Amino acid sequence: MIPVTKTFFPPIEAYQREVERIWVNQWITNRGELVLELEEKLKNYLQVPAILITNNGTVPLQIALQLLAQKGEVITTPFSYVATTASILWQNCTPVFVDIHPDYLTIDETLIEAAITPKTTAILATHVFGNPCAIEVIETIAQKHQLAVIYDAAHCFGVTYKGKSIFQYGTVSSCSFHATKLFHTGEGGALFCADESLMHQLYYSHNFGHNGPLDFHGLGINGKISELQAAMGLAVFPHLVHILAERKKAVAFYQTQLNFTQLKTITIRANTEWNYSYYPVIFQDEQQLEQVQQALALLEVFPRRYFYPSLNTLDFVENSSCPVSEQIASSILCLPLYVGLTAAELTQIVDCINQTISK
Repeated sequence: MIPVTKTFFPPIEAYQREVERIWVNQWITNRGELVLELEEKLKNYLQVPAILITNNGTVPLQIALQLLAQKGEVITTPFSYVATTASILWQNCTPVFVDIHPDYLTIDETLIEAAITPKTTAILATHVFGNPCAIEVIETIAQKHQLAVIYDAAHCFGVTYKGKSIFQYGTVSSCSFHATKLFHTGEGGALFCADESLMHQLYYSHNFGHNGPLDFHGLGINGKISELQAAMGLAVFPHLVHILAERKKAVAFYQTQLNFTQLKTITIRANTEWNYSYYPVIFQDEQQLEQVQQALALLEVFPRRYFYPSLNTLDFVENSSCPVSEQIASSILCLPLYVGLTAAELTQIVDCINQTISK
């Protein structure tokens, strides 16, 4: 079977060495030695001024919305994982959907300003599949209207834009370290913020509001990561060069071998150093997608309809029209992409797709 992705497992001995440190330290949570070491390694690797690793990639969005959105309207994208919209609703805010760009698949920046009302407090945009939004335009709009900018950068580990980490943009940025991601801690995530005062608020908010053992600085929840999760991150970290190289090689194969007379893929924004986090293909319509999906399933190849459905069509949001997102969501498929995917497997996938769409 060929799934859409596989978790990268470091050598078990490497993980065991990290876990042994936990037993020696007798410290399993509450920001122990391994968590602090992993934060420092990631801070240096990503070239960011500050990082706070968390127990998943959704909590950073929720904390940022709690502090910045103030239960107002949040302009957002309909083309993202459901956690983006769910976080807005969970924090008692109102999602206001703006359609997406048909090539970049990120929020269409030319439509944002028209969606702003007196109730708008923030913009929550997704760097889709690691592809940056129109950062400069969004920043200009946000400054003009005094809005916070929160980036769902779940897919963006290692991405740079104009020579800077993608995490350095926006008021707050987040990342996911879920087991399926390029870099992972089994389950985990991180938040990034350049403003020291706001970072302090984000920090105590992820730790029940603690500003010391006996002092509470404000309202908080439990967003802490454990030493066991940090141990996995430390074991995975030395393999990042290999992980990126393997994914890049698979993407290059898809790019050169797929029949793009009937397909298209995402356009990576200029000045971006991409991380090969996902490989989406966009079919002519949903029928063609389903034909390909069925043909691949016969070979036990299982890509994923990601993202589907368009979030503006969910039954727990106020329905709005986003025709580009709805069309893309109905015709996009993420192909298998992970370390260990062989040339023979890639050939099998590509041949099946090309033959099916040529019928």
